[in-house]
Amino acid sequence: MASALARPLDPPVPPVDAEPARLDADRFSVPNRRRLSGPALRTFTAIADLWRLDEGERLLILGLPSRSTYYGWLKAAREHQDVTLGVDVLTRISVVLGIHQALGILHADEPDGIAWLRRPHRAPLFGGQPPLALVTSGTQDGLMAVRRFLDAARGGLFLAPNAVDRDAAPLTDADIVFA
Repeated sequence: MASALARPLDPPVPPVDAEPARLDADRFSVPNRRRLSGPALRTFTAIADLWRLDEGERLLILGLPSRSTYYGWLKAAREHQDVTLGVDVLTRISVVLGIHQALGILHADEPDGIAWLRRPHRAPLFGGQPPLALVTSGTQDGLMAVRRFLDAARGGLFLAPNAVDRDAAPLTDADIVFA
């Protein structure tokens, strides 16, 4: 009778690095943020123009920088001069880009996506308010919540069935085809 000790050993576990896992520090370095800041601001401005955001909404989305700081950033970005945004502001702009991209995927044309942002929504997350109210709440959490909602919708979650789905007959086992 073979004992448990006679079994072959499991493959060795690779050694654990001496340093704990860290975020890639280069991603947050000043040179990298400087490289990204100008293009990020120019793109944010283009999206904000498409969404017809007023100055106050833009400032709220960016985390409420002072007006002079905001216009200094814009001037530098437009003139392709060095500007270095903080991680928080770059994160907020990144989320706006993700929201805009998701709207483009979920809606047939840009005006429909923008209309979705501005119309009251029945999803519990929005509480009858337009999603734009959460986007312009001034918090990173509000921005991220809308982004997550749209990402989930892209994956087929959280949206009520539309008219085509409501009228469709349920699938049966006979509908499943194995190739």
